[in-house]
Order: sequence, then C-alpha cells, then structure tokens
Amino acid sequence: MTHFAKPKLPSAKGGIRKKKVTTEGLWTKCPVSGEIVFNKDLEANLMVVPKSGYHFPIGARERIRSMIDEGTFEEFDAGVKSADPLKFVDTATYPDRIKKYQKESGLPEAVICGTGKLHGMEVSLAVMDFRFCGGAMGAAVGEKITRAAERALEKRIPCIIVSSSGGARMQEGIFSLMQMAKTSAAFGRLAAAKLPYISILTYPTTGGVTASFATLGDVILAEPGALIGFAGARVIKETTKQTLPAGFQTAEFLLKHGLIDQIVPRTGMRDRLASLLQVLHLHKYQPRKTGSASPLPAAAAKTG
Repeated sequence: MTHFAKPKLPSAKGGIRKKKVTTEGLWTKCPVSGEIVFNKDLEANLMVVPKSGYHFPIGARERIRSMIDEGTFEEFDAGVKSADPLKFVDTATYPDRIKKYQKESGLPEAVICGTGKLHGMEVSLAVMDFRFCGGAMGAAVGEKITRAAERALEKRIPCIIVSSSGGARMQEGIFSLMQMAKTSAAFGRLAAAKLPYISILTYPTTGGVTASFATLGDVILAEPGALIGFAGARVIKETTKQTLPAGFQTAEFLLKHGLIDQIVPRTGMRDRLASLLQVLHLHKYQPRKTGSASPLPAAAAKTG
C-alpha cells in the first residue's frame, strides 16, 4: 500500500494493511523522502524506513515484542475495562463505541500492561496503543497504569511506560481527569522508593497524559519526530495570540529546550533501555558475562 501522509492508525495487527491487489500490497512509500520500501523489509525494521528514519506507528503488542525478551512477557489486568459512569451518548452509546474500538484494534483497552525481562532484567511495562480511542486515558487506562507502577513497587523492579495518546477521554468526564492525579501519585511513590521509571514518548503524546505520568520519568526518551504537547498548536496560537516557533511540539524541539533527555530510534530502543536500567539499577542488575557487550556507565473502571 502506498502512503502519502503520516498514517493515523496501523492495522489491528500493528502492520501494514494488506490489499487484495498484490502489486499494491508489496510496497510502502515514505511520506518524508518518497522512498519506496518493500513491506517485509519495513516490518522487519520495526516499521522504520531504513534511509529516512521515518517512524510509522506500531501496535502495543508489536512494540512489546520488540522490547521484551521472547517468552517472558506476562500480561496483567486485561480484565480492567471501561465502564460508562456518565451514560454518555452522542451519535452512539459509549459502550457501543468501546466495542467498536475493541473490534478494530483487537485490544481490550488502550493500554497493555504486564511484566517481562529486558536483556534479562525484570521490568513492569505499560504500552499505550493509539488505535483504541486515540489512546485516550479513561478510568480503566489510569487504573492499569497505576497498577503497573504499584507492581513495580511491590516487586522492587523498574517501570517502563510507552505513551501514545490524544489525552483524556471526554466520555468519562471528571473520572478521566482524575486519572492525572492518580497516576502521578503512583509514580511519586515509586520515586520515593528510589525505583527507576523510564518514560518513552511516541507519536502522539498529548493532553492529560503529557500533563501527568508521561513527563514524570527519571529518564524521558522519545522517538524521532514524535508529536509531544498538551494542547494543539491551533488552540495555543489562538489563546496566546502569538506566532509559534516552527516544530515547537516535536521531540527534536523539546530535546533542544531540555524537556526530554534523549531521542532514540525505535530500532535502538531495546538496547538503550538495557543500558539505562543497568546504570539506574546497578545495585541489583549486573552485566551479562557471556558474549554480551559491556553496558553503558477506580470508580469508573470495572474488572471482569
């Protein structure tokens, strides 16, 4: 399939959507460089265009497989799903929309949480998926993120959160906004226990997620070109009545101004995380000795 603009959604399996016409389903066009890439090569490179470095989105489960040692991931809290505290209806009921998101994404909610090993080091992990309601944070997402932090605290292991979100989930009103304080408090307890928390920001990370747990990491990483901010550029411009700097909500701009720590390509994220964890948690994790390189010095949620 040929792409001419940044895709909003990958397929339910996290890869390129396949068309019935074989000749149209073999290649993808990079929206930045115009480079034509064989789909199998693109998928093997974690949906990163080899020459331009453009990052197509990937699903949560595909990202987990790219980061966690094979066969070590154990999912938790899959039964925590969205409730309908406000009985919200627009052109469809909120429960009907949730069923639609679940069918389209193949996910129970907008975040997948669990534990696994990264280069042999056990971590608590939560990965958001933009395909489910734009990665919006409702009570279920907030509960699952909070439990990921609490699991890290209980097991005395590091926590890694990968964010991809359009912000708070309006269908849950104040219940959604409450998750900002709830998740922030959970990571405050993790910090007090001196356990590492690494936050990874991907395209896009916006709204209440940016204003809470996503920017509280001991180390904040971002993928190249990631859109990161609170409100949209148009809203900010109309509110401030000022001309905004070019690219002011990109990972590159935020790195230049000290709001994130590093920009790390997806293909190098796993090894960079391993190096950082060995430094942050060196008293517990020791470098592998066999053939490895030396490391670098809720009320509205329901369960069932």
